Amino acid sequence: MITPIFYAIQLDYITHTINLQPPKPYTMAKLPAGVLGPLIGQIGPIVGSSRNGVPYVKGEYKSRTKTISNRELANRKKFAVAQQFLKPLLHFVKTGWAGYSEKSYGFIAAKSHLLKNAMEGEPDNPIVNPALVKVSHGNLGLPQGIVASKIGDDTLEFSWDTSSYSGYMYDQAMLLAYDIEQRRSFAITTGDFRHTGKSRMRIGTGYNCHLYFAFVAHDRSSQSDSVYLGEMSF
Repeated sequence: MITPIFYAIQLDYITHTINLQPPKPYTMAKLPAGVLGPLIGQIGPIVGSSRNGVPYVKGEYKSRTKTISNRELANRKKFAVAQQFLKPLLHFVKTGWAGYSEKSYGFIAAKSHLLKNAMEGEPDNPIVNPALVKVSHGNLGLPQGIVASKIGDDTLEFSWDTSSYSGYMYDQAMLLAYDIEQRRSFAITTGDFRHTGKSRMRIGTGYNCHLYFAFVAHDRSSQSDSVYLGEMSF
């Protein structure tokens, strides 16, 4: 069976010619929850999608015609720098920024905080100050006396005071060592329990790392703010 193809006929009144235009590609959207549910897909100029479980309806993308301002170019550069800095830390900030808000958590929340609090430099050359970056955020208590030490040539140890607790004894340490130049991170989000007073992680050699430490609750219901502990070479 041959499927008929219908063409739109357009008359040019200047040249007195007829243009045959092929039809636009067929588009289809889904209504997985019925006619009263969210739209997923595209129907004509309407696009339905969802983000973090929240449905959205928006217009079809149109090519930009306005000139990009210097301020917008600067913002784009900041976004790109923030994205590049956090990309190797995706798994860590997913835990460290869990549950920040209903609509913003994980990587998105970590990037938002970085853009607001850890960006320095000129508009055309933004840089990230690692000491101001938060790789974890929350209200879980932190112990006193958090120290980072090098054990041998290739091992990092975090230690802390166990004489007083501001959390639960089975909260777990979150360890992060980040070599920014090499875009390499070493991370543990399920380290030793709070009551042990220390947790170790093997790094290897040939790295210059920025160090961060935090705690996550034993039931993953919350986490602490992260602490920046400076740089260390291995």
